[in-house]
Amino acid sequence: MSPHSLSDRIASHPKAELHLHLEGSIQPATVCELTARHGVIMTGEEVRQRYAYRDFPEFIEAFKWVTSFLREPEDYELIARDLGEHLLTQHVVYTEVTLSIGVMLLRKQQPEANFEALLRATEPFKSRGLRFRWIFDAARQFGADAAMRVVESAKRCNSKAIVAFGIGGDELSVPTEEFRPVYDRAGEIGLHRLMHAGEVGGPEKIREAVELLGAERIGHGIAAINDPELMDLLAERKIPLEICPGSNMKTGALALQLRREDVKLEDHPLPKLLRHGIPIVLSTDDPAMFHTTLEQEYGNAARMGLQEKDLARIVEMGFAHSFLPAGERLGA
Repeated sequence: MSPHSLSDRIASHPKAELHLHLEGSIQPATVCELTARHGVIMTGEEVRQRYAYRDFPEFIEAFKWVTSFLREPEDYELIARDLGEHLLTQHVVYTEVTLSIGVMLLRKQQPEANFEALLRATEPFKSRGLRFRWIFDAARQFGADAAMRVVESAKRCNSKAIVAFGIGGDELSVPTEEFRPVYDRAGEIGLHRLMHAGEVGGPEKIREAVELLGAERIGHGIAAINDPELMDLLAERKIPLEICPGSNMKTGALALQLRREDVKLEDHPLPKLLRHGIPIVLSTDDPAMFHTTLEQEYGNAARMGLQEKDLARIVEMGFAHSFLPAGERLGA
């Protein structure tokens, strides 16, 4: 089923987008504007070539390249406005956007100044029916000390718009145990806890995130399909998986978890995970870099055999498992 064959009800229903990286949302035309600001002239086709990759390491390299042009608060304002306009076309009314604060700190930027610019850029969207909230993200491969600096940056920003702390990056790098003090500190200052796990790592990475770090949602988590007991745990505790099918195809994560090279979208474990009682949040991850939209991801879910009632449930779960206070969950 193509995205255009979705029912009008699903396609036009107000939605929440919860697993979305700001830096992965930058469309090629905007990348060209960014590079030109910093003395590098590129065509849209050259950017699209940069956005083509065969596996997860190549994606990480592309991500590093595009973020190298985010140097001033005004650069963040530009991409946040573009993201807001895009989300409105997808009927998104609430989003929790992940910010690569760890990368900002690595590049010796001031996250607080960048964050103020993001707030300025996104505040006008509230009157247009779109609310932004933010997740401060550390890169796992940078280590626990660097992750702690991300948490402390969130504390200095002192904004209710920051709802969570998470860790992405190379999940095979630093042992999960080393981040326990970081997540404890995040909880102390009132942040919810997220973790990318089970994307390219095994199901044990998901279990560690839940049991050692107290993760409340798991980014990706498709490795759970390889551990029935873990699936039971996620269902029992109602811990959502932020599923991004297009991303899983583009990075090779799905092929890796299924231990096959000839995977198709229809092989994705989303329907099995959903039927097992695990909450599912459907998202785009890095929509520009993965050439996808939220509407396309709902179309992908339909191609996997999910019916309209299943898709409607997933829409509702996007609000139910957001980090908005219960009384403010628009679709709950």
